Amino acid sequence: MKRYLFFLIATVIVIIPNSCKKDPALPLPVTPYEPSPYNLVIPQGFPDMEIPSDNPLTVEGIQLGRRLFYDTLLSGDFTQSCSSCHNQAVAFSDNGKQFSTGIDNIEGGVNAPTIINPGWMPSAFWDGRANSLEEQALGPVENPIEMHLDWPDAIDRLDAHELYPTLFSNVFGDKPIKKEMVAKAIAQFERTFISSESDWDKYLRGEYMLSQSEAKGFEVFFTEKGDCFHCHGTILFTDNLFHNNGLDSVLTNLGLGAITGNSNDNGKFKSPTLRNIEFTAPYMHDGRFGTLEEVIDFYSEGVKFSATIDPLMKKVHQGGLHLTESEKQDLIAFLKALTDEDFLNNPDYSSPF
Repeated sequence: MKRYLFFLIATVIVIIPNSCKKDPALPLPVTPYEPSPYNLVIPQGFPDMEIPSDNPLTVEGIQLGRRLFYDTLLSGDFTQSCSSCHNQAVAFSDNGKQFSTGIDNIEGGVNAPTIINPGWMPSAFWDGRANSLEEQALGPVENPIEMHLDWPDAIDRLDAHELYPTLFSNVFGDKPIKKEMVAKAIAQFERTFISSESDWDKYLRGEYMLSQSEAKGFEVFFTEKGDCFHCHGTILFTDNLFHNNGLDSVLTNLGLGAITGNSNDNGKFKSPTLRNIEFTAPYMHDGRFGTLEEVIDFYSEGVKFSATIDPLMKKVHQGGLHLTESEKQDLIAFLKALTDEDFLNNPDYSSPF
């Protein structure tokens, strides 16, 4: 009997520990993440915004993108961020600089584009080399003229940060941080950059009366007298297309042509939005004009012919539009009516640091 009891106890001791082992076939629990959908309000009269199905707007994604946009951690020497060349106070342009300077004090070759209503842009950069905001956001970090940091090193910094692993997990789930996630978050933040509260917008809604000079400038802008509306006549004040607008007779920067390889595209650059143009000097892809007066003088008397000049520049053979001085001043008055103080001061677009 004693022998039997000893055998029974020994058997139970062996069985109990084995019964507590986890079945290796069972999957480990995954921490759930449920980012909150962001309700983007499209202004009256604006077209619908096409948002990529693989990068929907979320509250957490926009918050992450805002932080990344302003964080110098993504530059080689911790001195530069996206906001260094895209300052909200000047409509996300580069503080009046003709050419931006990166961390190694190397100057770029084109004027930093503004970031205004970018959610409606089918392409980015003056030459259209990026087909989405996500693709655009990948470029500056590794660019040796800009932030000059290899992406693997940037990811290592994010992984080692006290907050970023959790912030990324809240947006993308329990996955390793990748550069594509960085670009997606920044793109989400930028899609919220909506400018729709200028005096012109208020005029369209019946909330503002144009001054006499602004009304005359409106007439110059939207008629053949000024020809501005051909490239800037939409509610966005850009057609998002590429044009050779007669800046040079000899084309040294090929613009879109350098991307497509089609000589018919040489000298064509993307039409910029004219919203908030009062604050985005200098102007043109190379920042050659420092004031609106210089821009209008060019279109009035300085247009030059070249092989790919846009057919819309119908008065090229007479050198331009030949506006009167009063027409020029009225046009400037109208352009200043496109300034949106709410956009320039919106706290949701400001630095979180």
